[in-house]
Amino acid sequence: MTDSNSILLFVADVPKSAGLYSQLLGQDPVEFSPTFAMFILPSGLALGLWGKAGVEPAPAATGGGCDVGFKVATADMVDTLHAEWQLKGATILLPPTNLDFGRTFVAADSDGHRLRVYNVAED
Repeated sequence: MTDSNSILLFVADVPKSAGLYSQLLGQDPVEFSPTFAMFILPSGLALGLWGKAGVEPAPAATGGGCDVGFKVATADMVDTLHAEWQLKGATILLPPTNLDFGRTFVAADSDGHRLRVYNVAED
């Protein structure tokens, strides 16, 4: 089995989306063009933003059908990132909440992609 090393999100406006992700992630893309941007996350996972007008085959779905997860070390970090992301322009779908697995919030980008920040509660 091949290891997963990237996630590609199809977006309407790559420069706009890349600007938001740069703000949220606190880093610039390692690759950028008008139709594609790539971020390398601290875990090594590559997060790509691809202009959906140029994707072959054309995407059949829009954002919001799944979550891109960002695990953080503590529940307090969930609250801190929530406040920071809100100030940076992320649309908040779920404010910090305690669920059965731990503390979490969910934000969305301009294409409706759901970004879940979470901390796993210890037993």
